[in-house]
Amino acid sequence: MKRKPTKAQLREMLNQEIGAYKNEGGEIESVQSGVTGVQGGPLKAQEPVIFDGPKEERSYVNDVVAAIDSRKKKSKKPAKPRTNKTPKKKLIYDDFGEPLRWVWEDEE
Repeated sequence: MKRKPTKAQLREMLNQEIGAYKNEGGEIESVQSGVTGVQGGPLKAQEPVIFDGPKEERSYVNDVVAAIDSRKKKSKKPAKPRTNKTPKKKLIYDDFGEPLRWVWEDEE
């Protein structure tokens, strides 16, 4: 399994690449903070425009909500009574109160 390089290893590799670039005669220019290469000017914080148009009319949905609520009430069905028809284990005792055996009985 190939491991990812650590931050220290990445930093060392980047410093080596910068050193190799400088040794080949390359120069590193200092750029002011906030300047971008895409637009050439300083970066501006983009603020979202929220209230740029006239007030819109709202559509009331009270009748839609009432229709949904009425459907919810209609769809409820009465709960079926639970019938427990699973067999139960019953212990059989002898005349002296000693347990003899287990028997499965159907409950009604």
